Amino acid sequence: MLGMTASELYLTGDRAADELLAADPNALLLGMVLDQQVPMEKAFAGPAVIAQRMGGRLDVPAIAQADPEEFAALCAQRPAVHRFPAAMAKRVQATCQVLTDRYDGNAANLWSDVADGQELLARIAALPGFGPAKAPIFLALLGKQYGVQPAGWREAAGIYGEAGSHRSVADVVDQPSLELVRAAKKAAKAAARAAGN
Repeated sequence: MLGMTASELYLTGDRAADELLAADPNALLLGMVLDQQVPMEKAFAGPAVIAQRMGGRLDVPAIAQADPEEFAALCAQRPAVHRFPAAMAKRVQATCQVLTDRYDGNAANLWSDVADGQELLARIAALPGFGPAKAPIFLALLGKQYGVQPAGWREAAGIYGEAGSHRSVADVVDQPSLELVRAAKKAAKAAARAAGN
């Protein structure tokens, strides 16, 4: 069986939120779901906020079965879980539904029995909201920081799997690395804009 948790993570700047991400694979996956159009720290703190609002526990089957309007309202409470709380509440619920239906409510089952990195990448890419960029980033995060390293995981993660890189959340281990990742993202956006003109 592949590794399933990290001893510690530095993704939110909030100790309790980071501890939840390190201990709970569901929290890490849902943080990645939320990592869109908001700062990384805000996205990955979201699972801890949801857990706190649901009585202190991140319960994937309960999220999947929750009334959509009530769950959206929970995500929209101030401070909102995301910049677009209603849309992201739907995506979180859809992801929790897949986890409940296919993986016994446990994100660790996504990777516990995969043959290789390509199989894990395909499983991640099949989740709601995980496109061709987000899926390899999450695979790289699992490999670099969560101890999930099936054969060929670096190759399956593409450029995000490269050792020593600073391209994504997978490479953030402290404040200096966070700044390097931010600078790399800014440079990539500038290059894309220049190429488009």
